[in-house]
Amino acid sequence: MNKETSPIDRINSWLKNSIGLKLFVITILMLLLLIPSSMIKSIIYERESLSNQAIVEVSNKWAGSQQICGPILSIPLVYEYNNKDEKYETTKYLHILPEELNINGNISPETLKRGIYEIVVYKSKLKINGKFIINKDFDKNNLKEIKYDQAFLTTGISDLRGIEDQIILNWNKQKLNVTPGSKISDLIYSGVTIKLPNLESTVNKPIDFSFSLNLQGSQNLNFIPLGSTTHVNIESNWPFPSFSGNFLPDNRDVTDNGFKADWKVLQLNRNFPQSWIGSKHADKIKQSNFGVDLILPLDDYKKSVRSSKYAVMCIALTFLIFFLVEIINGRKIHPFQYILVGLGLLVFYVLLISISEHSNFNTAYIVSSISIVGMISLYSLTIFKSKKLSFLLLSILTSIYGFLFVTLQLADYALLMGSIGLTLILASTMYFTRNINWYKINIDSK
Repeated sequence: MNKETSPIDRINSWLKNSIGLKLFVITILMLLLLIPSSMIKSIIYERESLSNQAIVEVSNKWAGSQQICGPILSIPLVYEYNNKDEKYETTKYLHILPEELNINGNISPETLKRGIYEIVVYKSKLKINGKFIINKDFDKNNLKEIKYDQAFLTTGISDLRGIEDQIILNWNKQKLNVTPGSKISDLIYSGVTIKLPNLESTVNKPIDFSFSLNLQGSQNLNFIPLGSTTHVNIESNWPFPSFSGNFLPDNRDVTDNGFKADWKVLQLNRNFPQSWIGSKHADKIKQSNFGVDLILPLDDYKKSVRSSKYAVMCIALTFLIFFLVEIINGRKIHPFQYILVGLGLLVFYVLLISISEHSNFNTAYIVSSISIVGMISLYSLTIFKSKKLSFLLLSILTSIYGFLFVTLQLADYALLMGSIGLTLILASTMYFTRNINWYKINIDSK
């Protein structure tokens, strides 16, 4: 005699065996796991912020990023104006830029540590030379006097703490000392000033100048192309340069042993003239900078952030494997077991960021992935009751984390690699589930 099942038993059976409900529950679990995933990203950003603070602290003690602007030759002009019955005088500066400006230098970088954080700093040796030509092609209306005896030269250095040695200017075969500070702060806020000898006898004649600048700084070295023709040649043993600013090098050679780069910038390439009166071109000058950044190649925090963006994919693929094992082999897996596996996958990112702060990223990734893949694979032995299925899971998880590792290394091709990988994964899933009759599974499960 068949025992009639109660409505409660039928509902309970449906809850246990409904494939659609199972998929719904798994999807909800995945969405819930996004909450701790976002918290992990917050941890990574917090640690990165601490790293940036360490960079600022070291830069404040060593020297910040450096920008070389100049030299600029300034000559006071006295103008006399009539205001009704009164006369008054005002002094304006005639600013003249070099006809030629050549900068040749070598950058010697090193890494400093602040706690567990690494910062790139450098020492540079720059040789700067060129020539000026003073002409009288400027506004002479109401001009009373040209004070050639009060002319001065200004070179902008963004962080004066980085100057290592005394600067001696060779000016038209004369040696001149420099003084700190800028008299033309509207054009150059931070720099050094050199008082020049009377220039009246040198009008319309080329004046050669040169000086050496031994400068230390952090991460970045920039230049302003003030010459009618500006040549900059820089070399360094740092193998990870990033060329920045408004002008890229005309020639560059980057190898594992360092880099060489040279720029040539013409007056026609920039948006300000060779001479003017006042400070009307200050913004245009600041916007014409170019130079080189000494970067750490895709630092560990950026790699960790990028890897965390694949968390959803890793969780989805692992849950898919467990679900297919449950469907094809009839092994029932409780939602709580899915949660434990999902949390294990998220712990991977916590391990990754914590270990990478005390080691390099590659070592941290290998240790973290082996730990998590091993833990989940051993746990699956109890769930699957099959060494063959657990070994299959181990192989798939190893492939997933291996693929992710390769994608993280290929920064420029990450999107391409990711899209190809997802396409292959989807195609494989379609292939292995092509013969499953989903309706029949539901019917048989009742």
